[in-house]
Amino acid sequence: MASDLAEKKKRLIGSLKSTYKGQYNAVQPIPYIRDRLYCVDKVFVEGSVHFLVADEAGVRGKETSWERLESYKRIYSDRRIKSKRRILEGEPGYGKSTLTLQLAYDWCNGVQDSPFGDVEILILLRLRQLGGVKSIYRAINRFLASGSRLSDKDIEDVLKNTSSVEILLDGYDEYPDQDKITGNDVRSIIMREMFPNHDVTLTTRYLPKKFPKLTKRVKLTGFDDDARDEYLRKAVVGNDQKALKQIKQRLRENPILADLCQVPLFFVMFAHIAHEKQEFKKFKSVTRFFKYMITCFHEHMRNKTRDDSVRQVILRYESEHDELNKLAYEGLSKEHQQIVWRKDVMVKRLGQEFYDQYVGVGILVEEQVLSDKDTAYTESFTIEVRFYHKIFCEFYASYRLMLVVLEQDVSELGRFLRRMDPFDLQYLYRFACGLNPTAGAKIIQYLKSLNGGDKFAILCILEQTGKVDDIKDTVRDLCSKEVIIRSSDSRLLQRSTIQLLEIAARYDIPISSVWLEACSPRVDESGLNLILESGLSLSVLSSLQKLQITDYRRLTNEELAAILSYSSQCTSLKVLWIVVQKLPDSVPIELIPSSLKSRNVKVYHYNNGNRLNFQTGRWQPQFSDYFQQLDEAATKTQQDRQRTRWKCTIS
Repeated sequence: MASDLAEKKKRLIGSLKSTYKGQYNAVQPIPYIRDRLYCVDKVFVEGSVHFLVADEAGVRGKETSWERLESYKRIYSDRRIKSKRRILEGEPGYGKSTLTLQLAYDWCNGVQDSPFGDVEILILLRLRQLGGVKSIYRAINRFLASGSRLSDKDIEDVLKNTSSVEILLDGYDEYPDQDKITGNDVRSIIMREMFPNHDVTLTTRYLPKKFPKLTKRVKLTGFDDDARDEYLRKAVVGNDQKALKQIKQRLRENPILADLCQVPLFFVMFAHIAHEKQEFKKFKSVTRFFKYMITCFHEHMRNKTRDDSVRQVILRYESEHDELNKLAYEGLSKEHQQIVWRKDVMVKRLGQEFYDQYVGVGILVEEQVLSDKDTAYTESFTIEVRFYHKIFCEFYASYRLMLVVLEQDVSELGRFLRRMDPFDLQYLYRFACGLNPTAGAKIIQYLKSLNGGDKFAILCILEQTGKVDDIKDTVRDLCSKEVIIRSSDSRLLQRSTIQLLEIAARYDIPISSVWLEACSPRVDESGLNLILESGLSLSVLSSLQKLQITDYRRLTNEELAAILSYSSQCTSLKVLWIVVQKLPDSVPIELIPSSLKSRNVKVYHYNNGNRLNFQTGRWQPQFSDYFQQLDEAATKTQQDRQRTRWKCTIS
């Protein structure tokens, strides 16, 4: 019996590795280049990874404090996030699925120092394929072990009798049955009712409504400069330094894309297109870049044929896509967004010829899923279709949104757009503003009426016109008041605020005060950027006058020195407030930048009311400043009185 089980385990492991090999050797950085597939290990680059700190000490604010991990490998080895249940969060395009493929590669190839080095069995399932599938063993058999000649019961026996099993459930946000609460193995696994002793990681854009209290949370927060450089070297230019500099220059020439290129998926596409195109335009908006990228997709297909009539058809379908616009809009405007469709339904809506072109281009992607008719005795699959990425869905839906907005008064827009949250579908709104100025003006008015929508509206103005001059007055008004970036703000709100601050600094618009509230900032190696716990970076703001940083950790000398170094480069800064749990009693004088001293920037520690003495490196009571101000005011008053008496005497 034991030997029989061992044989079944061997066959299952062999089948799993064969399946994963086919998946991790077929990574496609650009969807339309089907003839250029990569092994995941050749293109995988680590972005920023953070974990949620448990509120073990009851420290105020700790429940929203995220700390950075040095590597994705630490997700499974760091003692602070040891758990049998783990949620890996990340926005669309941040590399959640690519990371699961890298972990599968590590497991299959016995990569040294891999977190799965001692794991006997790795189960990696794409949840979007499992709609209507109640049994996890059925899903494993059909998608991962179809060539193993094992039954569902065999797989169940193997997993129940194996102590070292890792389970990766990828894409909960795309799981068709996510709201079903009974009769579903996936939900039972998440709630630790099933496989309580096996490690389970769930990847998702947003959290399930219910999950066990001891579940640990990790999130991917995008590419920084180092990660972008590493990707360029690994997957695009190799050792060609000239090509590397050219791509980086093209990104610098398109500052409006800096935000978009923090998303790994879009930086990857930007990098490959910028490398391949000799003539690369400067883009004033994300909409214009995206339209250019779509043109590149279709152009690649046109260049593969010499038949002029075929080329004309491809060109026509590139510009005429009304039915696809409607389909995408209908999907996003539902109470529960629809992001996948059955192939037969989509072909009927779009027409076979149109459908074939968009699948061929790579904008639409086919995927095999188990059908409702599948049983233990009858294997039945169906083909479902989705956009290559949800932002492509938002792009085509924006054409329809534009028409809907043009037909309505601004006062009526809330009724039509109530299910299309701009903080979830930011690119939908930005694209619509970029496509049509009249529709954009109405959308901007609508956004300004929403709580927290004013900053996002400014970005839509920029998207609408592509001219910074058109938003300078609005930015100036915003920056005349205190600008707050909170850790609880959505990434969109943080990102919008940061972009506006950087626009202000670029055009020398005074920024009166910035408050980073519980954002746990750190300074990158260049010293030119503050990295917030969300992973977003704030570059040096030359026109910033006051900076306040609130954190709930104890800062080390090195962390404090980094903040002082960043602040010293904000050349208009007059006051720095540091509000933290505890600071070092003193700062080595050599760590205090000379420019802070020469400009006499006031550095305060709010908790104990002290000011940093640049001469001694120690904190001293700030009341001396207060008394000095009183003395100066008294001296000025006395001088004014003397001048008055002198004038009276002369007269």
